Amino acid sequence: MSDLMFADPRVLRAIELAWHEAKLLDDKNYEAWQELFTDEGLYIVPIDPETDDFAGTLNMIYDDKRMRALRVQRMIQGYSPAAVAAARTARIVSRFSVTSVDDHRVVLRGAQLLSAFKRNEFITIGADVEYIIALRSHGDRIERKVVRLLDSEDATRASGYLV
Repeated sequence: MSDLMFADPRVLRAIELAWHEAKLLDDKNYEAWQELFTDEGLYIVPIDPETDDFAGTLNMIYDDKRMRALRVQRMIQGYSPAAVAAARTARIVSRFSVTSVDDHRVVLRGAQLLSAFKRNEFITIGADVEYIIALRSHGDRIERKVVRLLDSEDATRASGYLV
């Protein structure tokens, strides 16, 4: 796709939604974050950086609506290690490219850098992110978000935030 795609208002809407999602996550507004997804939407963090068979391979996260709601509940209730002294985060989502666009859907790829501060320690996480954005007259929604962590095959520690 050419750089002219960024002049397409449908693409700009999709990018704005990706930025809005990042802001909600940094603000720990998890209830509003989960509302950004369609009812069938998936939030996926695969282990294998090359896989496209998310249902048939092991993932760190493979959340449908029910699992996202449970994850959010754990994040906000304060009973889990992720919720106790949750990390402060700042994320940058950029380097967008457009895979496809039509009147119903935009497929975006981008890069994310997430800086987290917890227990007097900074952590930086890099990822390639794919968004499938469903364009709707009553509010665009995330149909699928795939976060391919750069270090997905290494050991990870409990994060206390969503990527």
